[in-house]
Amino acid sequence: MWNGIEIKDRVTPSVEGIKALAQFPTSIVGDVTGRLIGTSGLYPVNKSAVTACGNAVTVKVRSGDNLMIHLALRMLQPGDVLVVDGEGDITRALFGEIMMSVAKAKGAVAAVIDGAIRDVNAFEKAQFPCWARGVNLRGPYKDGPGAVNVPVSIGGLIINPGDIVLGDSDGVVAFSPKVALEVAQLGKEKVAQEVATLKSIKDGTYNDSWIDAVLKAKGC
Repeated sequence: MWNGIEIKDRVTPSVEGIKALAQFPTSIVGDVTGRLIGTSGLYPVNKSAVTACGNAVTVKVRSGDNLMIHLALRMLQPGDVLVVDGEGDITRALFGEIMMSVAKAKGAVAAVIDGAIRDVNAFEKAQFPCWARGVNLRGPYKDGPGAVNVPVSIGGLIINPGDIVLGDSDGVVAFSPKVALEVAQLGKEKVAQEVATLKSIKDGTYNDSWIDAVLKAKGC
């Protein structure tokens, strides 16, 4: 009988893909993939600048309930990013110092919570990167239902188990390992363009004639 619980195996990470994408800012890889990739409404919890890149272990929970997150903690391995779809609800914290400490001890590199967390200072003290929708001291229920290692919706972005999750002070992006190397190549090209643009600004040769070209094309 269906009990509302679904548990799937952890997906083996793409070490090559993670290494390739870890070197880029989220804004760069977001720009080169159509500017549609990335979460909305999630913010870094840590006060200091943090970055992380790793393998997605995904969790889907009912609003205000973290039973399945506890189960997912058992599965975590070094290099994983815990990704939790909490339905965007921030009335109860789904993740706090104890769970974060378990995740870090397991070797996880970050957590992404589409919901609320608590014990904010502990994340900074532990230097454990976390992105969340909000903060709330109120604790969660532990009844279920939920699912582990299924596709989830995080701030408007669909993240699949085994996707490569990259986060920094601007936000979070995620890509299938199948496209990681292609995205990394596009990222290298974009970085080179931006380095050249910043250099031209400093040396006084910056050319913004593209503005006129766009306006002309619009009949202005």
